[in-house]
Amino acid sequence: MKRLLTVLLAIGLFQSLVFGASTRKKTTGKSTVKKTSVQKKIVQKKKVSSNIKRVKKATPKRAKRRAYRRRASSVWKTPTFADSTSHDQINGEDLEIRRAAVEALGPYNGSIVVVDPSNGRILSMVNQSLALSTGFIPCSTVKLITGLAGLNEGIIDRDTQMRLSKRSSLNLTSALAHSNNTFFANIGLKLGFEKVRHYAQMLGLGEKAGFNIEGESPGELTTQPPKRGGVGMMTSFGEGISMTPLQLAAILSAIANGGRLYYLQYPTSPEELVAFEPRLKRELALDPWMPEIKYGMRAATMYGTARRANYGSDEPVWGKTGTCTDFGKAAHMGWFGSFNEVDGRQLVVVVMLTGGRPVSGPLASSIAGTFYKLVASRGYFPGQPSTVPVALISTEQCCTLELSAN
Repeated sequence: MKRLLTVLLAIGLFQSLVFGASTRKKTTGKSTVKKTSVQKKIVQKKKVSSNIKRVKKATPKRAKRRAYRRRASSVWKTPTFADSTSHDQINGEDLEIRRAAVEALGPYNGSIVVVDPSNGRILSMVNQSLALSTGFIPCSTVKLITGLAGLNEGIIDRDTQMRLSKRSSLNLTSALAHSNNTFFANIGLKLGFEKVRHYAQMLGLGEKAGFNIEGESPGELTTQPPKRGGVGMMTSFGEGISMTPLQLAAILSAIANGGRLYYLQYPTSPEELVAFEPRLKRELALDPWMPEIKYGMRAATMYGTARRANYGSDEPVWGKTGTCTDFGKAAHMGWFGSFNEVDGRQLVVVVMLTGGRPVSGPLASSIAGTFYKLVASRGYFPGQPSTVPVALISTEQCCTLELSAN
């Protein structure tokens, strides 16, 4: 009898537990009471309003992502390869320099400008439509200006170690060699926009680099801090600046010669070449700092981003690379500004490339290295060129000389 009672009690307890669980599910679930039409409208309005708010919050981010994807896909519309010698006016150019520049540039869509830094004479200008155009973002070549400004304002010296993280710090020489963006962005923030713009103007940005060169553009220099990245992006990538290869060649000439900013001149006939006289634009009050910048430029070609520019252990090259994207031009950019020195003579060489993904500053430095090597192998530096060309005609072998009938 006791066993029977125990079994009955267990069955009853089990049934009560099952019943309790089922009632809890029903009470915690959705109400089975039908909603009135007014209640349905209120619920629908809440859903619509919540959806609208959600779309408003998401739209700007989605729009930015779509705009970035459009810009990124349009970047590569600019061709990487092109005929860089078509429509060039080449009367009065230096024959050996022209040949070497055209051969070094090869099929790339770009420009090479070669200048004598001792007087500002343009010895050759390959692809003049690009060299004289509205200009391009200077990318990391702007760090030369940032470095000079930081030195002159006492923010840094050549040995100042700037801590970039818990484990890394750099000085000016290493920062130029490796083109460190954070280092130069920090200098820009300490300088402020007005001082950055002042030094950019001092070094010739925002004005024509040449003297009476037909078709030359002055580029652009923003009057307000760039919206994208502010002063830091301006001093590390050149945001808000549009620079021509001629302007960079003028800056490099001033660094090479110790602080004299010459007007660049481009003789277009033997008569203009005979009458050529240097024209000084201004003496820069930055001459004490030029050697400090040169340490970093030399380091760039020895172990940094411009290693491919080296062409001989006894013929040093100083240079600075630049790689970035110019969304305004829908192009990837590769810059290299440089100069060498052999037997007391110097050549400033600026290479600017535009196009797609293969384009970069290191590639531009390689082209400059090829140019220097070609010029040296042809015995340019020991003596002056034996002929002055009246016209150079581009061929598959590069150039042929057409002498005037005298």
